[in-house]
Amino acid sequence: MSENLNPFKVAQTQFDEAAERLGLEPAMRTLLRWPRREYSFTIPVKMDDGSSQVFHGYRVQYNDARGPTKGGLRWHPEETIDTVRALAAWMTWKTAVVDIPLGGGKGGVTCDPKKLSEGEKERLARGWVRAVARELGEHRDVPAPDVYTTPQIMAWMMDEFETIVGRSHPAVITGKPLPLGGSQGRNDATARGGVYTVREACAALDIDPGGAYAIQGFGNAGQFAALLHRQVLGGGKLVAVSDTSGGIYQPDGFDPEEIIDYKKKNGKVAGFPGTQPISNEELLELEVNVLYPSALENVITAENAGRIKARISCELANGPTTPEADEILFKNGVHVIPDFLANAGGVTVSYFEQVQGTYNYYWPLEQIHTSLDAHMTRAYQEVRQLQQEMNVHPRLAAYLVSVTRVAEAVKLRGWV
Repeated sequence: MSENLNPFKVAQTQFDEAAERLGLEPAMRTLLRWPRREYSFTIPVKMDDGSSQVFHGYRVQYNDARGPTKGGLRWHPEETIDTVRALAAWMTWKTAVVDIPLGGGKGGVTCDPKKLSEGEKERLARGWVRAVARELGEHRDVPAPDVYTTPQIMAWMMDEFETIVGRSHPAVITGKPLPLGGSQGRNDATARGGVYTVREACAALDIDPGGAYAIQGFGNAGQFAALLHRQVLGGGKLVAVSDTSGGIYQPDGFDPEEIIDYKKKNGKVAGFPGTQPISNEELLELEVNVLYPSALENVITAENAGRIKARISCELANGPTTPEADEILFKNGVHVIPDFLANAGGVTVSYFEQVQGTYNYYWPLEQIHTSLDAHMTRAYQEVRQLQQEMNVHPRLAAYLVSVTRVAEAVKLRGWV
């Protein structure tokens, strides 16, 4: 990855623009530009063949001025401390933009989970917890699932933590299976929150929600977005989806449920009958009403931003758009719903799970959906109002809202 696409450099550049607009004093800028705490460690794991392998693990607690740090745990072959730093920063702004009383954190392990057995995954999950257990807790730092981690992995992690401390702590980990204190509505929360913001954007911009939409990245969030776009918005024509195997395109649209079933059986979307092959890059440039970038970082850059024709880009992935691309998209009239707003539904329902676990009282699904809708709608409208008042691109508006809230908490605590 080139230096200018280092995800943490991107996160810092985005923050710097907001800090300059807000006129933050130097000490505040420095404090908010860097993580408060970060941990790098090794995790020795006994493999099924009797050998041992050592994995590199990370946990970053970016800022806890507004509350305990909260953030997912990613298992990825290309995981680095800078990726984790960036995601922890974005989580800080994410919890602030939806105004929940949490800070931002993130964790990771450099590994290829597709090459690990279930037993090896369990030992890796428990090893990660043992390395950072003293830093975890519902009033300190609460991990959750992210790329290539699952509710089952969260269950092993919670069990390991409870074994270490010797008592029940269901709120220490979120994204758990329902029988172990997971929350209703968590599986589709990221996509559902994003679709709620798309609904608000369509109303604000007078865009037909029943038009064409495309999804780049057909993992958990992308698949739920394919279904929920139609359910929540009352229509829509899914014309393209893609994953690591490539993509498929059908201008007349196709049934999201059939594509999901096909991927479950075949492990990829490529080859779905009656569709044309399309690359991930080509999908981003389709003329659609709504584009959902739902894969990894830095897929919309200065090089291709001028060719993006979507009217709305709802960023379900973290960091899909570079700072240079933001300016180009804004100038060309593409309305970006920035990642730390668009995908904040996940951490919002994780927060609901944390609250439920702390009180040992669980909410019905209808309450989860209603509360999530209220948080996402209010957050979108606050960002949209500020964007119009200041005539800035949406990501900068979202940063201005978030950074103001975090800086206020830092000031009130007397840190700066």
